[in-house]
Amino acid sequence: MQIRTNDTVVVITGKSRGAKGKVLSASPKAGKVVVENVNMVHKHMKPRQQGMQGGVIEREAAMDASNVMLYCPKCDKGVRVGYKVLENNKKVRVCKKCGTTFDE
Repeated sequence: MQIRTNDTVVVITGKSRGAKGKVLSASPKAGKVVVENVNMVHKHMKPRQQGMQGGVIEREAAMDASNVMLYCPKCDKGVRVGYKVLENNKKVRVCKKCGTTFDE
């Protein structure tokens, strides 16, 4: 999975198509990501302790990682990701279109 926590991504399918946001959490085993202010769902919370307030809260739900693309600030859109090995034997992600590196 090419998406990691704290990456900026663009949603390419679904009701939030075109939305851009930061990845709050990534789960490579399940192939899911949680993106900030995208795929909002209503969760009915029951009060668990005395004095705690219950109700309906709105929060982000996990979505499939295949529904998002990594955002390239130079291209100003979602791009495909390639890999490149630097001279210090470090493997980095690069934009397939312009060659910008994502992790330094």
